[in-house]
Amino acid sequence: MVQSLRPASDAASPGAPVPGRAWLTLALATVGFAVNFWAWALLSPLGPRFKDGLGLTSFEQSLLVAVPVVVGSLGRIPVGALTDRFGGRAVFPIVSAATIVPVLYLGLAGHSSLTALLVGGLFLGIGGTAFAVGVPLVNAWFPPERRGLAVGVFGAGMGGTAISALTTVKLVDAHGTATPFVLTAVALAVYAVLAALLLRDAPGRTVPTEPALSRLAATARLGITWRASALYAVAFGGYVAFSVYLPTYLKTAYGLGQADAANRMAGFVLLAVAMRPAGGWLSDRVGPVRVLAGSLAVVVAGAVVQSFTPPLAPVGTVAFLCLAAALGAGSGATFALVAAETPTGQVGSVTGVVGAAGGLGGFLPPLLMGSLYGEYGTYAVGLVLLAAVAAAALAFTLTGVRAARTAPRTTVRTTA
Repeated sequence: MVQSLRPASDAASPGAPVPGRAWLTLALATVGFAVNFWAWALLSPLGPRFKDGLGLTSFEQSLLVAVPVVVGSLGRIPVGALTDRFGGRAVFPIVSAATIVPVLYLGLAGHSSLTALLVGGLFLGIGGTAFAVGVPLVNAWFPPERRGLAVGVFGAGMGGTAISALTTVKLVDAHGTATPFVLTAVALAVYAVLAALLLRDAPGRTVPTEPALSRLAATARLGITWRASALYAVAFGGYVAFSVYLPTYLKTAYGLGQADAANRMAGFVLLAVAMRPAGGWLSDRVGPVRVLAGSLAVVVAGAVVQSFTPPLAPVGTVAFLCLAAALGAGSGATFALVAAETPTGQVGSVTGVVGAAGGLGGFLPPLLMGSLYGEYGTYAVGLVLLAAVAAAALAFTLTGVRAARTAPRTTVRTTA
């Protein structure tokens, strides 16, 4: 059959009022994203504790934190394809319920050895795939002119990592290792039941009939898949990298205590989370290319300023707050671009690939920053590299991405 590359609205025509069910779906999906990301991030705050208690090396500690990130990122590819096929109503409760198993395992039995932690972390990555479920679910309910805002609001669920950062260590100190894991498992169970009862897929949702491998191959042939992947690896990857590595950076570069560094990291995360829907909202009004260009320009400037390790008050703080706002807005704008350019029925598959790129983009920079600091005794080189990568992404946005947005849409022939 012939399929247009210009996406059609699954739920409403342009200018039509958004039904109440769409807003309920958006709220439920955002809460589910936050709860699953809370679970996905449980091991990171406890990394130093496990290192001391189990005598882990720095590499083993990094591996422990990285395993859920890598599995959750790569797992978005098949989960996104499954969401296209079966719908978010079916897949979201399953992902949430499946995440309960590794959460309880880690909290009750799986924290006594590195091997047990790695096994638990491997399956904990399931929680990170929730992103690839929510984007196509939400996207289908909203008309094109509202999708940037809707997907941006959903993306604010990444604040689940802040819940983990702010509560996990405190709960362990007050009530024991199992406590944050059991609480998270209860939250996941409650959400899985609510999602199964209340979530609905958009009326008229396009259900693909091709085999999964054929659909993934078709996704790989879409230009938007790779344009958005490159941009999201920088925007969301930068957010993930800072949210993981910022406490270490602040302790090493500025001599802050662990609690002070953790609180500042939480502030960074919360600002980035707040700016993600703002980036989507702005994209609906002025276009995602302009928002991405502005965001990346701010990232370049912030990284350059911070490469000189200026005094934390006020210059360093302002630089990091600007970075947080720009990375959050850029992440929202990237998925506004996905919503605008992805053909109907392929949003989940594209989201899976782009989401994987973002997660992997956040995995590499902390390792690189640590290695460069060990080699040169300064973080300046790593921050200059961030500025260079953001500058390259900015140039790509102003050329390749802008040209693709203004090019006439064509059609492609697929096999039904």
